[in-house]
Amino acid sequence: MKTIIWKGIYYKALEYFQLSETNDNLQVKSRIIGTFEDKFYWVDYSLVIAKDWTLTSFKIEFEVNNNKKRIVGEKINSDWSINGEMKPLFRNFNFIDISLTPFTNTLPINHLNFIAHQKKTIEVMYVDIFKGSIEAVKQKYSKNSDLNYHYENIPKDFEADLDVDDSGFVNLYPTLFERIV
Repeated sequence: MKTIIWKGIYYKALEYFQLSETNDNLQVKSRIIGTFEDKFYWVDYSLVIAKDWTLTSFKIEFEVNNNKKRIVGEKINSDWSINGEMKPLFRNFNFIDISLTPFTNTLPINHLNFIAHQKKTIEVMYVDIFKGSIEAVKQKYSKNSDLNYHYENIPKDFEADLDVDDSGFVNLYPTLFERIV
């Protein structure tokens, strides 16, 4: 079992993250608690990830200022069922990005098998905790070095260079997250 604690710099949070491995997959359980502007929040998420670092299911429960919400997803062949409803918009999506954690960057970093400075664009289910929404977005990753990756949103309205450990887990996501354990 791997345990990590991240500090949310901008979102003033702590995340207690655990990853365990079974014969078939990787399982993640994590809890985030914090405060941002006038919002008090917590997030519990669990993910089931295939050995190739693609997402197969997720459950995200969260509360922002006493407003609770739950988003549950399961991949069925190439399609996604979200909260029990098939969502063609997410067909063939292999990744998720949860707004308040740096962990979800690990999925494409470990899956895409980069060569130096190669850029790859992916489609991602983006979960915005503060809006309580899930939407389709595009993101681009490139490998700067073995322990540093460039990330950007498409359209390009945000980008960052992520420092990672030798297993692809974020050590530093400038201005947003810092690994403390």
